Amino acid sequence: MYVIKAEVPDAAVPTFRFERAKTMYGGKRVAVGDTVFVFASENEGGRGLVASGVATVAEALPRLPGVARQTPRVRLVVRRTASATRALGRAELKAFAKAAGRPEAELHFKLYRQATDKLVGVTPATAAFLARCCGAGPAARASAPRTRGRRA
Repeated sequence: MYVIKAEVPDAAVPTFRFERAKTMYGGKRVAVGDTVFVFASENEGGRGLVASGVATVAEALPRLPGVARQTPRVRLVVRRTASATRALGRAELKAFAKAAGRPEAELHFKLYRQATDKLVGVTPATAAFLARCCGAGPAARASAPRTRGRRA
């Protein structure tokens, strides 16, 4: 499961398109059918988490010739499956910067330690947390880790 933080001009669209998404923390492994959580970048006037969806296009872009050090980039298209039901952005995650082991800490580290927009891989626990933040339906719950007894 993945999170993309990027410019999102219209958070209400049914499909998000990212033409040259920078990848970090395993983001280059994204594939068609993977769950992707979309964060509208505060650097571009966004408000943080806006939706979850499924990757319908995920293709690695070729490296630029003559450039020695390059971060891998992908073209990504995400079809919305759920909208965010709570605010979750830089301000909400900042308090968890040092709360090791919590999904909020993972998100703060991967998305906000560096200000750049990026596509990152996240742990199943963090994906389950984000699915709850999106009021995600059965498809997202099916990909979340199962627990015995009461819900986490």
